Amino acid sequence: MASTREMRLRIRSVRSIAQVTRALETVSASYVRKTINAVQATRPYAEKAFSLLQHLANQPGRNSLHPLLKERSSLDSALVLMISSDRGLAGAFNVNIVRSTLQHFKDYEIPVSYIVVGSKGREMIQRRGQNITAIFQDLPSPASFMDVSAIGRMVVDDYLQDKTDQVFIAYTQFETMARQKIIFQKLLPLELDETGGEKPVRSNHSVFTYEPDQTEILEEIVPRFTALQVYKAILSSQASEHAARMVAMRNASDNAQELIGALQLEYNKFRQQGITNDILDIVGGVEALTAKS
Repeated sequence: MASTREMRLRIRSVRSIAQVTRALETVSASYVRKTINAVQATRPYAEKAFSLLQHLANQPGRNSLHPLLKERSSLDSALVLMISSDRGLAGAFNVNIVRSTLQHFKDYEIPVSYIVVGSKGREMIQRRGQNITAIFQDLPSPASFMDVSAIGRMVVDDYLQDKTDQVFIAYTQFETMARQKIIFQKLLPLELDETGGEKPVRSNHSVFTYEPDQTEILEEIVPRFTALQVYKAILSSQASEHAARMVAMRNASDNAQELIGALQLEYNKFRQQGITNDILDIVGGVEALTAKS
């Protein structure tokens, strides 16, 4: 049975861990708010750009407007951009995104390769023997558009250079502090018949005149909009990561408090038993001396 000293040391150790988990919970809550604000800041531009792209895509000859809007006649390979995190202590956040992504593309009709964001996802994807073409890690949180622009540029270049015929993005979408949802979105060729995560655009019959012409506008805006979709997915995934870590640290703090209570009760019982034994020894000694005298 453990001594009172060992039990005191264990209680002190658990209290120290509880302080760390409470601090991590507070930090994660702060990061969630910052990341959500960054996501909301992208909405005005994203909605306007999507509205413009929808209008241009409804013009005759959509497939000839821009290569990123054109469906390939034959499909030989697909690329999946999977977004995980660089740090742990976030519950099942990384396990869920990796497991769901591999399951989703397990029986896909064409070969699939991966671009992985986050060291945790890279480790798990590599252990499962998947083909990884690029790795991005150590991104700041919340990330800026410049921090992730290289990812969007690589995806666009691979598609334009015919290295892949389809591009998908797999990420964890933030909904609430306690609820996050794994999303699989087709990134390229760009689909504009659906909302693509943006607010539905109201149909109108207005006539627009574009300067410069629509070809030059598309050459500029389609790659930017694709990169923006990647940026929003990374921000949403970061918000989900911090929310998952906040919940995990809160649960850890609660469990630590319960453990401290149980250890304190056991320590008090052990200490009381020791005091009782000492009293019994003293009483026994007094009785022995009285009987002898």
